[in-house]
Amino acid sequence: MKISETIKSVRELVNTARKAGKKIGFVPTMGALHIGHISLIEEAVKQCDFVAVSIFVNPTQFSVGEDFQKYPRPLQADLEICKKAGVDVVFAPSIKEMYPNENLTWVNVEKITEPLCGKSRHGHFRGVATVCTKLFNIVVPDFAYFGQKDAQQAAVIKQMISDLNMPVEIVVCPTVREKDGLAVSSRNQYLSRQHKKDATLIYKSLQKCQQMILAGEEDVSVIIDGIGQILSQSPAIEIEYISVVDAQTLQNLTKISGKVLVAIAVKIGSTRLIDNILVDTNE
Repeated sequence: MKISETIKSVRELVNTARKAGKKIGFVPTMGALHIGHISLIEEAVKQCDFVAVSIFVNPTQFSVGEDFQKYPRPLQADLEICKKAGVDVVFAPSIKEMYPNENLTWVNVEKITEPLCGKSRHGHFRGVATVCTKLFNIVVPDFAYFGQKDAQQAAVIKQMISDLNMPVEIVVCPTVREKDGLAVSSRNQYLSRQHKKDATLIYKSLQKCQQMILAGEEDVSVIIDGIGQILSQSPAIEIEYISVVDAQTLQNLTKISGKVLVAIAVKIGSTRLIDNILVDTNE
């Protein structure tokens, strides 16, 4: 496995692989790799001939007061995980390498960035879309892999790819969960033992929601109330939003129909957690 810290060197490695006729897979990450990231890497290794992983804590997607400074950066452990998983090159640039000068060009995806996390994380998706555009321009992968847990992010990137005619196919892989149902996240390590136990209510509420929909409940307000009742079992959980939206447009629904995304964001202590579930009433 190669480790590259510069745009020039990773481009050379990928170009060599491409000239050899290899299919390029790419997994963009901010490091602090866990089993969710590993599942993306494994899927890329299975589908592609050459796999690149980026490890870059992107400052432009953090809002003022968020956890950019304390975000975990266990680079050596991450490199070992990548090596064991069969990654061909890890691109681990510095901030100066990615943003050598004041950034004056930004990628804005409209409408689908406004609901859900977009309401509170101002500028977040502009940072995500911009850094992904930069990374796609650097690596030029055939396939890029994202997790369903970050459903809005995946939708934003897919929209951007379509609108800008980028020659990359986005693969969205299922959310990986711990045994208790908690969606794996780099931020889970911030949770105390009790807060981690409280956090299991998130997935329990989503499971209840799925049962209600599949049993024929169509009133979104009833579903949201049901989720809220489960989350309220812990006084430590502060609800940011409970939303039932169209899975493609991310627009709020009042009545369940077709493929819907039920998404939750909460704060437990100082830790913000998100999770979601897809339910297709047509199946």
